[in-house]
Amino acid sequence: MGSGRRHVAEGCDGSGRGATLIFHGVNPPGYRNWQQLVLPMLDNTIAAARANRARILFPGTVYNFGPDVLPEPSEDSPQNPTSRKGVIRAEVEARLREAAWNGTQVILVRAGDFFGGANGASTWFGQMVKPGKPLRSVTRLGAPGVGHQWAYLPDLGETFAALDGRAGELPAYASFNFEGYWDANGAGMIEAIRRVSGNPKLPVRPFPWFVVPLLAPFVPLMREILEVRYLWRVPLRMRNDRLVKALGREPRTPIDEAIATALGNLGVSKAAPQCAKRPRAA
Repeated sequence: MGSGRRHVAEGCDGSGRGATLIFHGVNPPGYRNWQQLVLPMLDNTIAAARANRARILFPGTVYNFGPDVLPEPSEDSPQNPTSRKGVIRAEVEARLREAAWNGTQVILVRAGDFFGGANGASTWFGQMVKPGKPLRSVTRLGAPGVGHQWAYLPDLGETFAALDGRAGELPAYASFNFEGYWDANGAGMIEAIRRVSGNPKLPVRPFPWFVVPLLAPFVPLMREILEVRYLWRVPLRMRNDRLVKALGREPRTPIDEAIATALGNLGVSKAAPQCAKRPRAA
C-alpha cells in the first residue's frame, strides 16, 4: 500500500530500519498472553516510527466501544469498553494519539468484522461456514433481526492505500470509520452465501453459543468470544461520512463477488447436489 513507499511490520527489536510507513497489524496468536504482549508490540511500532520518522497505519476495532454509544458510534464517540480486550484496545489508541501529539502521524481506520483474507478461518466469517469443506450449511451468528457490520479486507486495504496517498492533507491523528457491508437484519450475509452457493435453500443453523461459557474457563479464545457476545445481540453501525469526505468514495466490492472470494480463500467448495433416491426394482 502507499505511493511507492516502503512499509514494514515492526521487528522484535522495534527498529523498522529504513521504513517510512509502518502498518501495525499484529496480534498475539490464539489470544494467548494478550494482556502481556499487545502493548509492548505497539510500543515497538511507535519507537520504530519515531526513530525513522515513519507514519503508522492502524486498523481499529469495534471492541473499544461499550453499549453506551451503540447503535451508531462516530469516530469521536467515548470509548468505555466492557471487555478486557476492549480496555486494552482503548489503551492502544490512547498511546497512538499520544504518539501523534509527539510528532508521529497516525492513520486509523475502524472497521467491522473482517472477511476475505487469506487467514480467514479464525474470523467470525470463518465460523459461518466450515473451512476446507463443501458448503452444506451456513451458521447464523447473531440474534435474528440484529444488524451487523462487515469489512471486506481487500476494500479495507484499498482504503488504507488511498488515505496514505493523501497523508499530507490529513491531521497528525486521522481517524476514520469504514462502513463496509452493513447487514441490516443479520440475514444479508446468509442470503449472499446462499446465492453464491447456488442453493437458495442452503440450511441455516444457529451458532452454539451455549457451549461458549462452558469452554471459556479452559480455552482463551472462548473467553474472548464470551466477552464480546453483546455485539451479536445489539446492532452496531459506523457511518463513513468522514471517510467519503476525505476520499470521495469508499471502495466497495459487490457483496456476492466478495463472498465468492472469501469462500475460495477458506477452501469452501460448493456441495454437490444430492440426487433423489431411486426406488428399488421389485
